[in-house]
Amino acid sequence: MITTARQSAFVAHAPEFDEVTGDCPRLSCLAAVDAHEGPVYFVDENALYFTTLPRPGVDRTPSVQIKRLALEEPREVSVLRAEANGANGMAPNGAGRLIVCEQGSRSEPARISRLDRSTGEDEPVVEGWRGLPFNSPNDVVVASDGAIWFTDPSYGHLQGFRPEPMIGDFVYRHDPATGQTVVVADGFDKPNGIAFSPDERILYVTDSGANQEPGSYYVARPHHIKAFDVVHGRRLAGERLFAVVSPGFPDGLKVDRDGRVYASSLSGVQVFDPDGQPLGEIHLPGVVNFCFGGAERDLLLITTDSAVWAAALAAKGA
Repeated sequence: MITTARQSAFVAHAPEFDEVTGDCPRLSCLAAVDAHEGPVYFVDENALYFTTLPRPGVDRTPSVQIKRLALEEPREVSVLRAEANGANGMAPNGAGRLIVCEQGSRSEPARISRLDRSTGEDEPVVEGWRGLPFNSPNDVVVASDGAIWFTDPSYGHLQGFRPEPMIGDFVYRHDPATGQTVVVADGFDKPNGIAFSPDERILYVTDSGANQEPGSYYVARPHHIKAFDVVHGRRLAGERLFAVVSPGFPDGLKVDRDGRVYASSLSGVQVFDPDGQPLGEIHLPGVVNFCFGGAERDLLLITTDSAVWAAALAAKGA
């Protein structure tokens, strides 16, 4: 296990960053593995689930697996689903299952699915809006009322494995109880990461439009986080700029118990206070996404395409 000292990985931009790190933060590499997206921690297993780095497949379709990393020694990695239809972001629901963003392919529909951890079997939850296919769902969060909120950028088409979009790059809310799916935000270039404030009164969404085709960066396009007021748990209002992320663009997004917002960037994980002011950074190039884990929710478990890292913090996940 590789562990770095505080001074080399934790960079403060404001005194309040000490409330995030505490006196003895540590950054450790837990496992060398192709962990790419969708990290979800389950305390009942003390295990992390994630989607793997996409590998070239037939007709440019990315081959993606869903894997499990046991966090107790010897930290074994196992495969829950060998072919996961281009799975990307994931989130837990109230029943302990995984809600999965399946980006789809030219032959398989993009969709939101529900996955059983014990069997690896999945079932579709929603496959389109008003009879039209989704683009390539990217990230997802499940509210306390069971509603599924997710982003649907057109990256699949830009990367050559999805047909030309038939709908915009939207943010959706799906109600499993009624089957109703509605667009809740449409003003994004490439909506990406999504997270609620602890009281679910604010929804944060990253826009990674500065990244179009793989490896590109267009500085004039969005690389920021938007915030919205959640009205009656069903719709959004009060759209506003929360923070601009630099260097690079934001992807992964999480919120801690005190309402601080964490976003990935080219240089690592950036941390903002609830007003959008930068507090500090966990320097770790290659960060894609992350989630809080551990019995006390004080470990930030980070995926970087080639490894899973853990940042031991004073802050706790929401």
